[in-house]
Amino acid sequence: MEKILVANRGEIALRIMRSAREMGIKTVAIYSEADRNALHVRYANEAVCVGPPPSNQSYLLGDKIIQICKDLNVDGVHPGYGFLSENAAFATKLEKAGIVLIGPSAHSMNIMGDKLSAKAAVKSYNIPLVPGTEGAVEDLQEAISTAKEIGFPVMIKASAGGGGKGMRIVYNEETLEEEMNLAISEATSSFGNGAVFIERFVNSPRHIEIQVLADTHGNVVHLFERECSIQRRHQKVVEEAPSSVVSEEMRHRMGECAKDVARACGYVGAGTVEFLVDDKLNFYFLEMNTRLQVEHPVTELITGIDIVKEQIKVARGEKLSFKQEDLKIHGHAIESRVYAEDPQNNFLPDIGKLERYVRPQGAGVRVDDGFEEGMDIPIYYDPMIAKLAVHADNRDEARAKMVRAIDEYQITGVKTTLAFCKFVMEHEAFASGQFDTGFVKDHYSPEMLDEVDESEKEIAALMTAFVDDKIALSIPSAANGASVSRWKTNRV
Repeated sequence: MEKILVANRGEIALRIMRSAREMGIKTVAIYSEADRNALHVRYANEAVCVGPPPSNQSYLLGDKIIQICKDLNVDGVHPGYGFLSENAAFATKLEKAGIVLIGPSAHSMNIMGDKLSAKAAVKSYNIPLVPGTEGAVEDLQEAISTAKEIGFPVMIKASAGGGGKGMRIVYNEETLEEEMNLAISEATSSFGNGAVFIERFVNSPRHIEIQVLADTHGNVVHLFERECSIQRRHQKVVEEAPSSVVSEEMRHRMGECAKDVARACGYVGAGTVEFLVDDKLNFYFLEMNTRLQVEHPVTELITGIDIVKEQIKVARGEKLSFKQEDLKIHGHAIESRVYAEDPQNNFLPDIGKLERYVRPQGAGVRVDDGFEEGMDIPIYYDPMIAKLAVHADNRDEARAKMVRAIDEYQITGVKTTLAFCKFVMEHEAFASGQFDTGFVKDHYSPEMLDEVDESEKEIAALMTAFVDDKIALSIPSAANGASVSRWKTNRV
């Protein structure tokens, strides 16, 4: 594999290209007109414009991307995450064109891309599943009967897609029909598939996932867990590895289940098996993401494994270079997603120019980004600016390092989630590890960041006054006209 095309943009495109370059592999970037001056475009060996800014006119044009691959003699395509990364039709077309997808097969995508088929596939492996319907529910009476059997509250979920769309919590029989119709309507408009199913609502759930790697020779390993419970709108904002509540025994059981999920669909490459964990630490299979995850840096930091390089090696037909027993957890890692969003206004996306953009530095600090000072945040794509990750010997040190890194991260021109991420780091619930996916609902309100801002301004004013007083006291007066050393008067 001498040349790969990265079918993505921004920080993930740049991150993939860096690993490819270290492996001696040339890269091809694709870009929309909005990304003409993007960092990943400048970094690649070759770059091709694929169309206007909207993704459905550029980054989602699978046939055009395949033609570019043929024109430039590309050996493989890395899709990153989002866009075409879990598109089985695109995977099939690549295979027919003789181009290697650095990812799983279309077969695996199809099975795991639908929650109902995924549950059916893993059933024979005795994977723990949340009690609920085995198939889609269309009849109201069947829905009522199932809900009564498993007990309210229940969760109505869309079979396709994710991100909280087509999802409803139902607390009683009276509202079941209305919520079910809303879920079906939202699922149809979002995914073109209105199939929904019913599960027991898991109380105080945590979202914990397992990173897996599998090669074409039947070897499957897991790279431990990631805690992803700090979310807004069912989407992650802060992730860490390992989880503060997972014991060695629980880690082993979850890891073996994750490997079985991969085996259930003949998985090849890097994937993530997601679990819901209840307040009694029972875990249940949720879904499998058949791609690289946004939060993969925390796993890389605690294992020392470059997951992108492993993806490329597997795509080349190589065996995994390590076994399960070779893997160990080293320290603790935390990632904060730096979104161009306003956490004081319901996390609404913000756009504008990065008037000032200075990355934090220091040992154990990693910034994956695709921007530099003076660039614009486009309105057409996901509002992520960067992923800020830290690594330390233990969780408390990692939290402290993240706070320090956030304080050093200078971004002006757009609102960001940095202040919220710092709020999370310093909150007692997070510090103690006693939190779940309801953290934002239970512990956060926009006014809290206003209070933090005011407190920081007051502290800054006090520190300024203190320093001024120290300077005044430290400058001696000249007696009898004697001169005072300039070195002494300039010291603080």
